[in-house]
Amino acid sequence: MNSESRRRIRTEVWYKFSISSLIALLFSSFSLSCEKDDICVEGDTPLLILRFYDASDTTAVKSVSNVRIVGLGNGEPVDTFTDRSTRDSVALPLRINEGETGFLIIQNSAGDEGAETGNIDTLRFNYTTEEVFISRACGFIANYTDLTENLVTDSENWIQDITIAIPTVDS
Repeated sequence: MNSESRRRIRTEVWYKFSISSLIALLFSSFSLSCEKDDICVEGDTPLLILRFYDASDTTAVKSVSNVRIVGLGNGEPVDTFTDRSTRDSVALPLRINEGETGFLIIQNSAGDEGAETGNIDTLRFNYTTEEVFISRACGFIANYTDLTENLVTDSENWIQDITIAIPTVDS
């Protein structure tokens, strides 16, 4: 084999090696530059947990029979739990674009020809909203700080006292 044919073989081998390396490099850079699917799994705005306790023993959780909670300003029952069910706690959504959310909390709720029967208490929550960026897929969620309450008193309040255990609502 003369030196010219050896040079040609080396050149062909180097050329084949260079093309395959270039293809591998392009493929790996393309696959590494892709982002994961735009599926949001952790981007839910947290809910306020409202727990009911016995008035005579404030350490004992107590179920409220046929509880219905209606959001003030929209007139619809809250859909985060089964309407008119017996529960010892409920999760409530707070308004993101306002600093106050109000609810009609109804004990022993029943519909009588479209009129609500039961003991109705009005409860309002005030708070500060903080937006938190989660990801491109999820966008922003809202966390709530400085939570305070206001129970509208009437002659038949079934809610006698409110204690805010944690003044922040976040995930």
